Amino acid sequence: MKACSSSRLTRACAILALFFGAHGFLHAADPLTLKQVVDLALAHSTASAASGADQQRAFASLHEARNQYLPQFLLGSGLGASWGYPLSLEGAAPSLVNLTAQSALINPALRDFIRAARADYQASAAQSKDQRNQVIQDTAIAYAELTKWRNLSTYLQQQFEDAGKAEQAAAQRVQEGVDNPTLKTKARLNTARLRLRLTQANGSIDVLKRHLSQLTGLATAAFDNMDAPPALPEVRQEEDLSAKAMAASPAAEAAQIRATAYSLRARGEHRSMLPSVDFAAQYALLATYNNYDKFFQPNSFQRHNATLGVAIRFPFLNPAQHAHAQAADAEAVKAKSDAIAARNQVSEETLRLQRSVEQLSAAQQVAELESQLAQTNLESLQIRLNSGSGAFADVADAQQQVNERYLSLQDMKFELEKSRIMLLRATGELENWVGK
Repeated sequence: MKACSSSRLTRACAILALFFGAHGFLHAADPLTLKQVVDLALAHSTASAASGADQQRAFASLHEARNQYLPQFLLGSGLGASWGYPLSLEGAAPSLVNLTAQSALINPALRDFIRAARADYQASAAQSKDQRNQVIQDTAIAYAELTKWRNLSTYLQQQFEDAGKAEQAAAQRVQEGVDNPTLKTKARLNTARLRLRLTQANGSIDVLKRHLSQLTGLATAAFDNMDAPPALPEVRQEEDLSAKAMAASPAAEAAQIRATAYSLRARGEHRSMLPSVDFAAQYALLATYNNYDKFFQPNSFQRHNATLGVAIRFPFLNPAQHAHAQAADAEAVKAKSDAIAARNQVSEETLRLQRSVEQLSAAQQVAELESQLAQTNLESLQIRLNSGSGAFADVADAQQQVNERYLSLQDMKFELEKSRIMLLRATGELENWVGK
């Protein structure tokens, strides 16, 4: 339990340090970095706190099992009047003071239960690590998405202002009879579309700022000044990342350790039908008014009495315990199957992410070329319009296509970034990337 107290103190100190550091962030001119945001999210996370509580519970369960080898003392009294021979009260003779002590000495089942409790504690530690990685991943993805929407908002705001000017120009050309009235409607439609996109971007920014605020405990205004996330490492498709992920996955490790715990617990249930030896001791201070002197030989009664020895048990027929052990065997088989399924899931998910990164990289290249082509087409039409050989409507349509290609490219970049972040978590490299 000292270890748990020390961990709580360390966690409290870390929260205080991050709290004062957060105030430093708010008052400093330097922008927030991803590492700072992740550190605050880890200290403030309710999921991490719940995972830490589960680990502490497993630690206490381990000590509960181990402490059965230590004597358990019970001090009490069995006061009562006697008529005739002094009968027992709850299994003990009537006494003024009664002190009992009991502990396990030789117990094969208890040894396996202790090993199972230790495995449960190790599994909870691995689960806490997996939960920590989940918090880091959620924070990093939200941070990257907020960066994306903030950049898009700036772009859309500029395009919206340009669209307003283009709408006025279109209205003037229609009024002068240069172009068809449909041009005015198209210009208004383009402005309305950009207003919709800008509203969506600003709404997403507000939602993500609130989400990060809840994750970190910072005010939403603190995320108005953010640094760009660090560059993501390249993914080599020829590398066997599935094997690397299975070796680094805390979830797969926790499932495997849990399966070991179930096997140990099942073996302990079978060993509960083996002989066991317990230490036992008792002291009693008897009263003189319980008729002891009437049923013992003269001068043979004494008030102070003590017994010290061992209790030996030889179970030889216990159908209920046998059935309980069989049920524990079934749970152990299920836990082993769950561990295999967890490893397979990690392997398949990592391979899917690895191939998804490859596909999204190719899709991003296509989106970049389409965006460049649309921009080149727009510049060409603008040159023709300025020279008097182009149509205003063609320029407006080309500008709309540039906007659509640009937005599609940004969405593709974010999806690729998201997949690469998830792949970093799968291979156990996410925290190292965040710390850069």
